[in-house]
Amino acid sequence: MAKAAPEGLITALDIGSSKVSALIAQKGDGGELIVLGTGQRESRGVKRGYIADAAATELAVREAVEQAERIAGTNIENVWVSFSAGGLVSDVASIEFELGGHRVEQSDIDALLQAGRDSIDPAGRMVLHAQPALYTLDGLTGVKRPLGLHADRLGVHIHVVAADGSPVRNLGLCVANAHLEVKAIIASPVATGMACLSEEERELGVALVELGAGITNVSLFAGGMLVGLTSIPIGAADITDDIASAFGTRRAQAERMKCFYGSANASPRDNHDMIDVAPISAEDDASESSRITRAQLIAVIRQRLEHLMGEVQKALVDLKFEGPVGRQVVLTGGGAELKGIADYAQQALGRSVRIGRPRGLTALPEAHGGPAFATLAGLAFYAAADPVDLRSLSGAHQIVHRPKGLAIFKRLMAAARANY
Repeated sequence: MAKAAPEGLITALDIGSSKVSALIAQKGDGGELIVLGTGQRESRGVKRGYIADAAATELAVREAVEQAERIAGTNIENVWVSFSAGGLVSDVASIEFELGGHRVEQSDIDALLQAGRDSIDPAGRMVLHAQPALYTLDGLTGVKRPLGLHADRLGVHIHVVAADGSPVRNLGLCVANAHLEVKAIIASPVATGMACLSEEERELGVALVELGAGITNVSLFAGGMLVGLTSIPIGAADITDDIASAFGTRRAQAERMKCFYGSANASPRDNHDMIDVAPISAEDDASESSRITRAQLIAVIRQRLEHLMGEVQKALVDLKFEGPVGRQVVLTGGGAELKGIADYAQQALGRSVRIGRPRGLTALPEAHGGPAFATLAGLAFYAAADPVDLRSLSGAHQIVHRPKGLAIFKRLMAAARANY
């Protein structure tokens, strides 16, 4: 029988287009996160990151959490949930006021953060994150601990992530209907970045490409925070659908073909390797099964990848991810498990590419150690860090400056270069 949840327990819940996964972890004596249990169920009610069937999503949430509870031997009451649908936007606001040259006291920082809270302007969207990132002293960007230093002017960059309200509320409702309290809803790129990007990568500048089943999120990190975000309504499930359509088979069979025989890269031997394709109708005779070459399968996969990487390249250009700095791209998500995807992306994007896997969790099952579970692990890290959120502070009025696009990126990159 499951026992009551011990103190300091963290439960992460990743509700994606292909799967719903849960992870229960606890902080160890040394501050490390120890995984106690995990659970996973097929996601049948989510399309492109949006809730399309509340009842099916609720059932998957219940079953995934119950599986994790059985393995952990404990009951949980609240969860940290990811949100990955399109409509996510990332912005950076800058607040600054005069200090007159005296030392920075805690009261000055508190007043600055309170002013920052009042500066949040989501433009009709729901704010998911509003966090102080880097402070400025007399225009110097990149100060992490201003307390005790002298300055004429003290400022702060505030990282804000917002989303369309209705999809976020639908997500929260599904979790609540599964009798779970939502501790917070976290933007998927924020969580994923904590799981598979190093602190130095986030400081110096890196692009994170999450290849989900129904959506691909392209996010840009610099100065230690998320500074740009674009969503592309194409994912790994589209590759599966292309295979099913091209060879007249069921989605389940197409997914199996993609996982076992698929690749992003072709070789001469692929013309000789044969693959059996089951007919789409279960009533068809076995004699009607067809055979294709592995080269034919890979051609279908590469056709979709070519389109997807073209969209990723456009997103990187729009996010101003160019020039001699910031060429590293990290691929993660379930789509990053396709064989040869890193080499293909490196050629297509003309940048250094690696696969991002969750790291730093103790006792994480091997089956949950791939890029498909990076967001789940990142949620646990985010919950453990529990960063300051300005929405919990009382408001104040102050002048707000909002550098946009390339301007804020250049300032953050300059600060990162100055610190390393």
